[in-house]
Amino acid sequence: MILKNADIVLKDGVKRLDLRVEQGRIAELAEHIRGEGIDCTGLTVFPGLIDMHVHLREPGAERKEDIKSGARAAVKGGFAQICCMPNTNPVADNKVVVSYIKARAAEEGLCLIHPIGAITEGQKGETLAAIGAMKAAGAVALSEDGKSVLKTSLMANAMLYAQDFGLKCLCHCEDPSLTDGASVHEGFYSTLTGLKGSIRAAEDIFIARELCLAESLGVPVHICHVSTYSGVQLIREAKARGVFVTAETCPHYFTLTDEAIKDFDTNTKVNPPLREEKDRLAVIEGLKDGTLDCIVSDHAPHHADDKNVEYNYAAFGISGIETSFALSYTELVKGGSLSLPALAEKMSAAPARILGLQGGEIAIGTPAHLTVADLRSSWTIDPAKFLSKGKNTPFAGRKVFGSVVYTFVDGEMKYPLKEGGKA
Repeated sequence: MILKNADIVLKDGVKRLDLRVEQGRIAELAEHIRGEGIDCTGLTVFPGLIDMHVHLREPGAERKEDIKSGARAAVKGGFAQICCMPNTNPVADNKVVVSYIKARAAEEGLCLIHPIGAITEGQKGETLAAIGAMKAAGAVALSEDGKSVLKTSLMANAMLYAQDFGLKCLCHCEDPSLTDGASVHEGFYSTLTGLKGSIRAAEDIFIARELCLAESLGVPVHICHVSTYSGVQLIREAKARGVFVTAETCPHYFTLTDEAIKDFDTNTKVNPPLREEKDRLAVIEGLKDGTLDCIVSDHAPHHADDKNVEYNYAAFGISGIETSFALSYTELVKGGSLSLPALAEKMSAAPARILGLQGGEIAIGTPAHLTVADLRSSWTIDPAKFLSKGKNTPFAGRKVFGSVVYTFVDGEMKYPLKEGGKA
């Protein structure tokens, strides 16, 4: 396969080149490669996007999403690889569930799907899960997603065991004693709406704890979906001290503020909650200066019944894998905060590096995971057109730039989808 006349996003800039693939790997990059190919004039080629924080719901909650629908949504969104969180039913805390997810992913044959194992058995925060067995079955990281491990000694042991097996703990940071019953961020708009809010400290306290553990134990840690200006600063200071910490954020934290809750749209209910403008700006600054390493969607699809209720009773989460790239490109690149290589770093290279995945860059000999986009194309987000079962997005009607034209995995075109739903 040859891609012709493409604007290719490399580490050191964007260059107009042809790209040739052989046996699933990038074999040649040159100004002109002889032979027929796909004309990519006017299109931009990124290293295949990687989303290291998604929820596929299978097994156990297939009415919200399943591996097939999630994988189809992923390749439509430009993602060649995704990593799925363990809060399934049964929980992905053992080799059987991890192996099941890997087998189902192979069966669908779309994007590469990497399971993330639970830190504790049943995500109950009492006993460590079978970390070695999950690693052997294909788990690429550990997480208690949606909650923190409250017992600090247990969390310390988890970090040490994870390090022994070459894994990292991906930490959802939340003190439940400060968020009990809260739906939104505590501030002007929580007062205006009468909705119970939680303070930034609920997130920051556990960010600080995980940083202290990583520093004291000399092990790595990854902080999930950072949303507070103070959390960004804690991570920035820790990195300056040499703490081995990486961190992520999501498009909704740099495109929205808690003003969005004023109409009681339950699609704005996320955890951690949408914050204030100073938080949004701090998140963007954290992406610019490298404090925040990567952008993830935290794709959390829900059935309409889970959102079509009173705000306090609605489920947390946004169906975001099909909008993540366009929102990030529109807000950060067109907004002047990041270059195209910097966006590729946040959405591909950094996730690959953090989790030890193949891919993440366009270079001779690397797997031909490629995302081809038309950056000039504008479109309006319409959840009715989502391939995900989850239509829960606060971005309906929003105009964005950047349409995914092709998604390649190991040199095979996985998007557009062929008839029958497979590539």
